[in-house]
Amino acid sequence: MAKSPYIHLDDTDKSANVVWHQASVSHDEREAIKHHKAVVLWFTGLSGSGKSTVANAVDRLLHQLHCHTYVLDGDNVRHGLNGDLGFSDTDRVENIRRIGEVSKLFVDAGLLVLTAFISPFKADRDLVRSLNKDGQFIEVFIDTPLAVCEQRDPKGLYQKARSGEIKHFTGIDSAYEAPERPEIRVETAGKSIESCAQQVVDYLQAQGLINGAKP
Repeated sequence: MAKSPYIHLDDTDKSANVVWHQASVSHDEREAIKHHKAVVLWFTGLSGSGKSTVANAVDRLLHQLHCHTYVLDGDNVRHGLNGDLGFSDTDRVENIRRIGEVSKLFVDAGLLVLTAFISPFKADRDLVRSLNKDGQFIEVFIDTPLAVCEQRDPKGLYQKARSGEIKHFTGIDSAYEAPERPEIRVETAGKSIESCAQQVVDYLQAQGLINGAKP
């Protein structure tokens, strides 16, 4: 199992004058006017597995159900918030740490936030889970075999990784630790995008997290 290279700050790096500010509107109040629960749907899987595609399809279905949502996509976030990070193991960890903190704020705001990141290390995903209350973190494993991901290769990244043009590529020369007990496992090979997305929405409804929940 790959070791997650966390960046630890000692006490000298932290300001003693930083105090959490309590908002005048509570999380419960924000959630109540939206008529659905606020959770993180954490889509994880190899590059080319279909994370972003399925997450956006789920987002569309949730929007049709009048849910308040937002998608945090790995590529999009690296254009801004995480634009200073590369793809070394250390930078990958920091990438996920930042997204975990942002996701926590989105949940506090009462939103259903969908994230689409490879997030290859189990320890990092567990860290994000620990930032949220029980039931607020839902791990969605887009379980697509490496061979299928390479065959799809929508960005030509696997070909570049195999030729040595790209280093530290997950699944080739950097480890991916697959979830052992995800809340949702979506096997995309041989399935339509629509059916994969519906599987996620069905889970949310069965758990009573969104409108139209089953009794």
